[in-house]
Amino acid sequence: MSFSLIPGQVLGSIYDLAPETLRSSGVTLVLADLDNTLVPYEEALPSPALTAWKEALEKNGVALFVVSNSRKSRRCPDFCAALGVGCVRHAGKPGVKGFREALEKSERQPSEALMVGDQIFTDILGANRAGIKKVLVKPIAWGKNPGRILRYAAETPFRLWGRLRMKRKERL
Repeated sequence: MSFSLIPGQVLGSIYDLAPETLRSSGVTLVLADLDNTLVPYEEALPSPALTAWKEALEKNGVALFVVSNSRKSRRCPDFCAALGVGCVRHAGKPGVKGFREALEKSERQPSEALMVGDQIFTDILGANRAGIKKVLVKPIAWGKNPGRILRYAAETPFRLWGRLRMKRKERL
């Protein structure tokens, strides 16, 4: 298990992940955080843009699967049913149990998966520990929760480090 808080890539949103590029790089499964990655907190249904992105993934042989720490009993399962994707809720990120369960349900290996999320201390650390490629996206909304705002602020150096690492790779 690797302990790293540095994302493999830092992007603006999930829509910056081109399905064709994912597939050509060997990714057949996108694991995604739900809240503030795919949709704002409290949003009950997938947007048309999210549905279209999920369909584009599928056309390229890439499945979408949600890995969420959400504690709300019906939020994650209901949202994922509306989107037509599987999910693991109460995933316990940054622990690896939720990631392993998602891989098992999807019948994929860590080398075939990519995790996309908005938080360093849960999504990125958990993906690193599970041996999964990882992409950090900008949170959809900062929200009104002071704890979340402080957490995002604490993540700033790691976001910057991830961006710097991306720029160095682009130059090589």
